[in-house]
Amino acid sequence: MSNTDRKYDLVVWGSTGVAGRLVAEHLTEQYTPDHLSLALGGRNETRLEELEAALVERRSAWNDIPIVIGDATDPESLHAVAESTRVVCTTVGPYTTYGTPLVEACIAAGTDYCDLTGEINWVREMIDRYHDAAVEADTRIVHSCGFDSIPADLATLLVQSFARDEFGTSCDLVRIYLEDGRGGVSGGTMDSLVTLFQAANTDPVARQTLRNPYSLAPKGERDGIDPGTQSVPKTDPLRSEWTAPSPMAVVNERVVRRSNALLGYPWGREFECTEVIPTGDGLSGLAGASAVSAGLGIATAVMSFGPTREGLRRLVFPDPGEGPTREEIENGYFTLRVLGRGTATDGPFVVESEISADRDPGYGATAKLISEAAMCLVRDETDSPLTGGLLTPASGIGTPLADRLRQAGLAVDVGEWNEQSV
Repeated sequence: MSNTDRKYDLVVWGSTGVAGRLVAEHLTEQYTPDHLSLALGGRNETRLEELEAALVERRSAWNDIPIVIGDATDPESLHAVAESTRVVCTTVGPYTTYGTPLVEACIAAGTDYCDLTGEINWVREMIDRYHDAAVEADTRIVHSCGFDSIPADLATLLVQSFARDEFGTSCDLVRIYLEDGRGGVSGGTMDSLVTLFQAANTDPVARQTLRNPYSLAPKGERDGIDPGTQSVPKTDPLRSEWTAPSPMAVVNERVVRRSNALLGYPWGREFECTEVIPTGDGLSGLAGASAVSAGLGIATAVMSFGPTREGLRRLVFPDPGEGPTREEIENGYFTLRVLGRGTATDGPFVVESEISADRDPGYGATAKLISEAAMCLVRDETDSPLTGGLLTPASGIGTPLADRLRQAGLAVDVGEWNEQSV
């Protein structure tokens, strides 16, 4: 059966989880059955039916929403799910534990796929095992379609596209600034974080993936001049202020570098990318950067030590299935800015892009991010030379995603840098 000759356009896999429910809510609010053939997927039929009833009650356009049953540990059921739909959007983590069979099923069925993973050890494993097969199957497996890593990856692509259009050349340096934000965490997110640290403790490849700035690049191209993630307070080369390490840099920077590599290095092989948290200028800026750096260092040390990590998992972290309240989600927000520096024939230039949302970044905003990424795959709204492989949002979907995010209520802007805007 061809990808276009399927019963459904899109299956939301893991619909009854915290993130999956938000995705289902967004899709049924943003679209109607005339525009989207949607199904809710998971293993608990009773909970899926309860979700379906709640959505139908709230959305007058939807009279019913089909349900597909499967189990993340049952490959045969996953193959049936994949064969029923054009695209699978999965929120079921930890992906290191539950993700691989679904990737295999989607490649075998020729079904496009997107997920929320920030588990770069698992992404590296998927690249090494399945990239060539996905290319051969002409199937797009697009990882990291949530707050990790659409804002950083897409904003970088927008900066580079604007630079080429306006100045005839790309930016050789990109700085990603996590400027502001507020949000909660769920048990699933913390479980994924624990799984990542466990893998780093026991698996040499996982440790190497976390250490090498180019670990998600194609085989044979996993080196370069970029020094990698900032680990201490530093003054910024583009803005006159102090910056601290960003906890998301270990994922986002590697995703952006993979985008550059997959697209054929349009930004150059000496392209550098760093994500940071700006903290202001002067002594107060230094104090803020030092506090953030120290806190991140302590958290990393605690999570790297097995007994303290397991103690946090049992006694402190929310259980899987638990998450932020509706009020916390709706009162959250984030702003991410990207500055790109390049040199044209008439001198240097700086381009900026900003992506922001008035929802919790990890849940309310993430639901919109992955939903609209999935819709780009459903509608084949992509601007990329790549039609298959283990891809990133920028390399697998590209700039059409920006238009869909704007329609979904996010602010997405790009232009020459106005220093007064910072």
